[in-house]
Amino acid sequence: MNEKLNGLNGISTELLKEERAVSRFELIQRYQKVRNFSFDLCKPLVTEDYVIQSMPNVSPTKWHLAHTSWFFEAFVLNKANPNYKSRHPQYNFLFNSYYVLVGERWIRAMRGLLSRPTVSEIYKYRDYVDEKMLEFLEHSSEETYYEFAPVVEIGIQHEQQHQELILSDIKHVFSINPLIPVYSQRKPEMVSDIPGLNWVHFEEGVYEIGFDGEGFSYDNESPKHKEYIESFLLSSRLVTNGEYIQFIEDKGYQRPELWLSDGYTAMENEKWNSPLYWMKENGKWYNFTLNGKNKINPGEPVCHVGYYEADAFARWAGYRLPSEAEWEVAANDILIEGNFADIKNFHPVPLNKSGSKIQQMYGDVWEWTRSSYSPYPGYKTLPGALGEYNGKFMSNQMVLRGGSCATSKSHIRKTYRNFFPPNARWQFMGVRLAKDI
Repeated sequence: MNEKLNGLNGISTELLKEERAVSRFELIQRYQKVRNFSFDLCKPLVTEDYVIQSMPNVSPTKWHLAHTSWFFEAFVLNKANPNYKSRHPQYNFLFNSYYVLVGERWIRAMRGLLSRPTVSEIYKYRDYVDEKMLEFLEHSSEETYYEFAPVVEIGIQHEQQHQELILSDIKHVFSINPLIPVYSQRKPEMVSDIPGLNWVHFEEGVYEIGFDGEGFSYDNESPKHKEYIESFLLSSRLVTNGEYIQFIEDKGYQRPELWLSDGYTAMENEKWNSPLYWMKENGKWYNFTLNGKNKINPGEPVCHVGYYEADAFARWAGYRLPSEAEWEVAANDILIEGNFADIKNFHPVPLNKSGSKIQQMYGDVWEWTRSSYSPYPGYKTLPGALGEYNGKFMSNQMVLRGGSCATSKSHIRKTYRNFFPPNARWQFMGVRLAKDI
């Protein structure tokens, strides 16, 4: 999920030290592919869908489209070309998110009150920015290109984050509509017979944690450092809806001994009695998805639970949540494969194969860890406005790993650190268990 409540992260401390090897053609192709995917995600929407803000943490779809264009305008076009002119002088005010050093900002919780600029005008703004960006990428001098290519890559990654927000936010917008709008016509397969939960052993030792390689990373993934980790066991798969229903039926939401104090207070104040988007009708569980309202599929990974709920479930089950370092150690030799946004399920899917190894590590749901979001040893924020992208949010948030069904495959890696407040639930969040030896 400030924008950090929507899961935004930071920028590589060395600003893509390998980026000089990226050709103009490669960067242009990637820029266009990601920008076009934003357009694809909006194809199911009608004009009225673009403008609604259903809660302060949700932004209207048209704001996401404008803000991601503003990012390229603010950090590339304005700086690379002193003669650049925006389509409107107020766009810097309306579409800045939390960059204090860039200037004043429209109040986040009031983004849904802006009927103007219209959706049509926003698309014209995107077209204008794309035209200027492609002109820059194709015709700028070698020196200027290599100076700004790393920032362009940051903008591309930033847009992929907002693509995930477009999906999670429009889901919340649709969920409050009694007409139960359908975003995607996926037909879920009801599965209850899935592989049992196994435990995978990891030896104690000193492990290297964090990013130190080629390609892009955010600054919160660095510097690479050593951590001592005790022997632990990690569950071979994610917790399912069926298992979570057992927690509910065992009065898990009414048992204070299972909950952190703040979590129990949040649960009482916000009247949680099941994951977000769940409802019980005539003794049967249903949930709202981007594919409409469906019966709960017991084999699917449980989704839309906050950290407090994940922690309470783990305690009820007799286990715990993994630390983020444990998660990263477990992910060391696992290919990045899974149910990502590229597949366009836009919902977690049941595990369809058995095995004793770690499965469902990537995609489906972001996995809560028990680690608070804090800097790695030696971490330093970037200078200037881009330094506001990450470091100032390292407080009162918990780390999640692995990506989700709303994450693009090209956006995730084993060192990626997502983070949210512990009571956040509207993102695609789920549970993997760990235990001590």
